[in-house]
Amino acid sequence: MKSINLQRTESLLMELIPEALSTLNDERICSLPITSVNCKNGKYDATVYFDGSDFNEKEIPGVISALTKANGRLKTYVLSATGWYKCPTFKFVNDNSLESSKHIEDLFKQIEKKKSKE
Repeated sequence: MKSINLQRTESLLMELIPEALSTLNDERICSLPITSVNCKNGKYDATVYFDGSDFNEKEIPGVISALTKANGRLKTYVLSATGWYKCPTFKFVNDNSLESSKHIEDLFKQIEKKKSKE
């Protein structure tokens, strides 16, 4: 179970990271949806999950690379917005859970169609 302070940090980062991304000039990442943030080791490391469903498999590494390059600017934005002494180092991961849930929904629709035909 996570501490309340850690949960607050994650929640605040969920708000601030999209704001920081919107200030960047890279069209691939300036409006990228952030699905969750998972902080580890206090505020030292944070895994940021994004919805990459708008990109194909070949484009995802480029998006992650662009996000990694923007890490310093994101940290500067978060530090100025929060007044924290230290900002976590961000690691970016494509969140596949949305695709999985969409696939499951599609399967349910297929089952429903089959039952309605019978």
